[in-house]
Amino acid sequence: MANKRSFSSRASMLPWLGIATIIILLDQITKITAVRMLAYGESVTVTSFFNFVHVYNKGAAFSFLANHSGWQRYFFTILGLAASAFIIYLLYKHAGQRLFSWALALILGGAIGNVIDRVLYGYVIDFLDFHVGGWHWPAFNIADSAICIGAVLFIYDELRRVGK
Repeated sequence: MANKRSFSSRASMLPWLGIATIIILLDQITKITAVRMLAYGESVTVTSFFNFVHVYNKGAAFSFLANHSGWQRYFFTILGLAASAFIIYLLYKHAGQRLFSWALALILGGAIGNVIDRVLYGYVIDFLDFHVGGWHWPAFNIADSAICIGAVLFIYDELRRVGK
């Protein structure tokens, strides 16, 4: 008799890969749109707390290591690919855990979205710019948002699991 769990894991992994693919597509479409609509460095005010901008990030989150000589492009590309491979493995093993898999799928889609930018351009395109009062967050994109939401879901899932 075939291993039912193994078949079930493979089949139930497909929706999570679909979600990651949707994130990748949304990320790339919105980045292309931002690049076509705005010149590099241009900013368009949308509300009193939000602007569309066109900026590049050669580093990681919040421009970490952005001012280095270029090695970070390859480092963050390899890191993103390694994380993606590990996430796919985790999805295969735990596809039946809904919240955990949602978190992984969002992180996977975001990681691959930013890896695509690093491979194609050498930097990540950012275009969402929020500011409130004296606080101004670094610009980010859909991939970054998916990674952050996935991380919050992951933490929530772990706290729920520990609470049981």
